[in-house]
Amino acid sequence: MAASDLNLDSDASGRFLPWVVAVMVFLATMALVGTLAIEQATRHWRNSVEGRLTVQVAAIEGDPMAPRIERALALVRATPGVAAAAALDRAAVEALLAPWLGAENLTADLPLPNLIDVRLAAGTEFDVAALNARLAAVPGARADDPRPWLDRVARLAAFLRGLGFAVVGLIAVATVAMVVFATRAGLAAHRDAVEVLHTIGASDNYIAQQFQTHVFGLATVGALPGVAAALAVLYAIGAGAMRLEAALAPTVAFGVAEWAAIAALPATTVVPAMLTAHLTVLGHLRRMM
Repeated sequence: MAASDLNLDSDASGRFLPWVVAVMVFLATMALVGTLAIEQATRHWRNSVEGRLTVQVAAIEGDPMAPRIERALALVRATPGVAAAAALDRAAVEALLAPWLGAENLTADLPLPNLIDVRLAAGTEFDVAALNARLAAVPGARADDPRPWLDRVARLAAFLRGLGFAVVGLIAVATVAMVVFATRAGLAAHRDAVEVLHTIGASDNYIAQQFQTHVFGLATVGALPGVAAALAVLYAIGAGAMRLEAALAPTVAFGVAEWAAIAALPATTVVPAMLTAHLTVLGHLRRMM
């Protein structure tokens, strides 16, 4: 028997399927890339902040700044768990604030905070409250603990990751539902031909394979342009993000695992579509018997 026994290519009922698959793969790619980018950005922020503290020495009228910074530095360096500490000069503080305030707004007469950058020893549980108790001897000096902020960012990132994967899952369910609908429509349109094939001895599996092959072609035609369109949009977004300052838009560079997951999206759409079509036809034919 030839693979064209049912002449499925002439069936108008499945012609919408490539468009549906293209839209679904486009949305799934966008959701997956967004989820992976959020995870990587969160890791970037954590790595850049974890193991570091900032001590701010506020300006006090009538109280010279330099001696207070020296006293704060001495106290910080003498604190157990501190690996290194250094006062940041105005140029370094301006470099930190430029992405947020704009370099043109950092005029010479703008009062800037006086900061001490503190690196913590690896593998130690550092007590920020104890450090602040020491710094109480220096007027205007206080250490900022980034851990509460990191915890909030981690919780938000976990929620967004879960939401992203849920969106991908819903898209997969919707795609399967559309394949079932298209396959059933094709069965209804070719009911007489299917009955003839049964009469001359064609097995259920043979008939199901014809629908499976047909759906494979339709899904492939939709999946490849869908992921290509998504990558084109993401490239445009990335090109726009490159114009932002690094502090506002952390660099996201996917590794082999991330690109493999993105590249697998067409296959993870086409293969379930094939299996869905096959099982749908088998289930329909068995109910007919």
